[in-house]
Amino acid sequence: MGALPWRAVARLLLIEDDPAIRIPLMRALHERGHAVAAEHTAMGGLQACLDQRPDLVILDLGLPDLDGLELLKMLRAVTTIPIIVATARDGDTEMIRGLDAGGDDYVVKPFNAAQLDARIRAVLRRGGPGHAPAVAIVVGGLRVEPATREASLDGSRLDLTPREFDLLLFLAGRAGQVVTKRELLTEVWQIPYGGADKTVDVHLSWLRRKLGETATEPRYLHTVRGVGVRLSAP
Repeated sequence: MGALPWRAVARLLLIEDDPAIRIPLMRALHERGHAVAAEHTAMGGLQACLDQRPDLVILDLGLPDLDGLELLKMLRAVTTIPIIVATARDGDTEMIRGLDAGGDDYVVKPFNAAQLDARIRAVLRRGGPGHAPAVAIVVGGLRVEPATREASLDGSRLDLTPREFDLLLFLAGRAGQVVTKRELLTEVWQIPYGGADKTVDVHLSWLRRKLGETATEPRYLHTVRGVGVRLSAP
C-alpha cells in the first residue's frame, strides 16, 4: 500500500496479551481517531497483519505462544509495515535487540496513550506531506531522491528501511553541518521529549554498515565527539 498521509485515520493492529492493558489502550487510541484491531497471541497477530495490512503494528514482546522478538523478525521477513515495540523490557540491550530485529520505535511500559499516540503519528508522518526537498541531493557518490524515497551510492541502489532513509535524507540535506542527536530525535523521530540516544546510535550504525563504512573508518558519516554527526563527501 502507499504511504499514509499523516493526518489520515490510522488502521492499527495491537498485539498485546494482557487484557488490562489491551482493552483500555484500544479505547484510548480509538478516542484519538485511530481504527484499532487487536490480537493477544503472536500467531494471531501475524495472521491479522497479513490479512488486514494495517498502517502500523504495536507489538508487545511478552506474548504467550512466541517471544515478541521472534514475531518481529517474522513480520519483518514479510512486510515493511511500521512496527512500534511496546514492552516492559527497559534495558539498553533489549531496546537495541528490538530495533535490530526491525522495530521502528521502542516505548517502555508504563506509558500513557498520549505518548504512544505521538509516536504513532510521528512514524506515520514520515512518508506523508513534509518539508523534504523535491530535488535530488548529491554528496560525493551518494544520491538521495526525496520524491521517490530512493538512495544510491556510486550508482548502486541502497536497500534502506523507511527510518534509515529519513535519517539519511535529513543528514544529506545538511551536508557539511554537525547535527546533534537531539536534533535527529526531534526532526527525524519527531520526539521532542525523552533522551533515546541509543535509538539514534543504532540507526546510525545500520546506516554506516549500508554505506560500507564504520565509525572508526568513516567515509560519509563522521562522528563529532560530544556534539553529534556530520555527513560529508569523502
